[in-house]
Amino acid sequence: MDDYPKYDAAGLAALVRDGQATPADLLEAARARLAEVNPRLNAVVREVDPPATPADGPFAGVPFLLKDLHQDLAGQPTSGGSRSMVSIPAKETTTVVQRWLDAGLVVFGKTNTPEFGAKGITEPDLFGPARNPWNPGHTPGGSSGGAAAAVAAGIVPCAGASDGGGSIRIPASACGLFGLKPSRGLIPAGPARAEGLGGTATDGVISRSVRDTAAMLDVLAGPTPLSPFLAAGPEKPFADEVDREPGRLRVALCTASSINPDPHPEAVAAARAAGDLLEELGHEVVELKSQPFDDAALAKDFLTSWFVSCAHSMAECKATSGAGDSAFELDTRTMAALGRATNPVDLVRAIERRHEHTRRLAEFHESYDFLLTPSTATPPPKIGAFDTPEPVRKLQRGLLTAGAAGLLRFTPIVDRLIHENLSWVPYTQLANLTGRPAMSVPLHWTAEGLPIGAQFVGRLGADGLLLRLAGQLEKARPWVERRPTGI
Repeated sequence: MDDYPKYDAAGLAALVRDGQATPADLLEAARARLAEVNPRLNAVVREVDPPATPADGPFAGVPFLLKDLHQDLAGQPTSGGSRSMVSIPAKETTTVVQRWLDAGLVVFGKTNTPEFGAKGITEPDLFGPARNPWNPGHTPGGSSGGAAAAVAAGIVPCAGASDGGGSIRIPASACGLFGLKPSRGLIPAGPARAEGLGGTATDGVISRSVRDTAAMLDVLAGPTPLSPFLAAGPEKPFADEVDREPGRLRVALCTASSINPDPHPEAVAAARAAGDLLEELGHEVVELKSQPFDDAALAKDFLTSWFVSCAHSMAECKATSGAGDSAFELDTRTMAALGRATNPVDLVRAIERRHEHTRRLAEFHESYDFLLTPSTATPPPKIGAFDTPEPVRKLQRGLLTAGAAGLLRFTPIVDRLIHENLSWVPYTQLANLTGRPAMSVPLHWTAEGLPIGAQFVGRLGADGLLLRLAGQLEKARPWVERRPTGI
C-alpha cells in the first residue's frame, strides 16, 4: 500500500470491491501515514477503535475521520476543541456519522478544530494548532482545519467537515482541496439537533476529488423523521452530475469586500484565474465592481447571531460537564459575553434580515448562474497571526470581570474579534445566511506554493449544477495529483 495516498475514496473502495486490497490493508496504510505526518501537522487529535461497518456499502473499507465538533460517535468524546468537553463521552451517534458508517467507511479518528468551531483558523488551546501540509508554518484554515490537513497530507482521501460560516470552503482553499457547502436542509443534523446554528450550518466533507464529494452527498442527503422540513431531493444521484456538461454559464466575478477592501493580490489572482478558465471553456464572465448585496450589513448580522450562538454553546457545555469559566478560552468567553449582551430585538432583526440578503442574491441569480469570488481574502496566514496581544488580553479579562455590557462599548476588542473572524474570510458567510450552496475549487497556488481557492455561490437548489461545473474545471485543470511535499 505504498501508493495509498494516491487514491481518492472512490478509488480505494474499488480496490476493496475488486479484491485488490482489504479494509485491514487500507486501515494499516492510513494509520502508518498518520504516524508519519501527524506529529508535524497535529491534524488528528483522537484515535478511536473503528466501529463495525457493512461490507457492501459504497465506501466499504475506506478509512475516514470525523471532525471533533458535532460529529458524535456514541461512547467517544466530542470535545468541540474545548477543555470543558474533552472527556465527556457522546450518548448517541449523530445522523451523519451513522450514514457514513452505514456506507462502510472505517472511522478511526477525529480531527482538530477551534473551540466551538468559532474561528477561521484551527489553533485551540486544548490541542494546539493544526498545520498546513503545504507549509507547516501556516494555518490550514478552520474550522475544519484538521480535516483539510489530514486530507491534503494523505492520511485519508476524504474527511468529515462542517460549514457554519465557511468552515468547509476556507480550509479546502487553504489546503488545495475541493469543498462544497450543500444547500440548507439537504443534509440532516439530528438526532439531538434540528439544524446547526439556526439553519446556517451544515455537515459535509472535504475531499481531493469532485466525484468523492458528490458520492458522499448521495450518502448524506435526505431527511429523517426528525427533520424540521422536507428539502427537495435531487432529480438524479449527485454522483451522476460530475461527468455531465454544465451548459454555457453566465458568471459574475467580484473580488470587492467591505470587510477587507484591499484583498491580497493572490486572492484576486485566484478568482481571475478561475474566470479566465471559465472563458476558455466557453462560459461568459462579467466582472462586478461591488458585491450584489450589502456585505457589510451581512457581516454584522452574521456576527450578531454567531456571538449569541457562542454564548449558547458555552452555557450548554457548562450544564453538561459542570465546567467553570476557566475551562474556556479567553476569546470564547469574550464572544459569549458579547452574545449575552446582545439585545434580543437586535438578534431577531439580524435573523429576519437574512431574507433581505436572500432576496438580493435571488435577484442577482435572475441574471447570473453563479457568483465567483476568491474563497479567502489572503493566502493562508501564518500560525499565530491572530494571537491576541497581551495588552488586549488584559483588557478583555478586566472587562469580563466588570460585566458583558462593557465589552460592547470597547470598540478595539469588538473590532479585533471582527478582524480575526472575518478579515481573511469575508466572502463565505453569504451562502450560510442565505442557505445557498457554494464551493471552493483549487485552481491557484501562490508564488510561495500556498493554495488559495475560488468560490462559486449558486442559486437555490444548484448543488448539482455546481458539481457539473466542478467536474468540468477538474478535467480542465486537474488538481488531484498536485500534492504537498516534504511532510
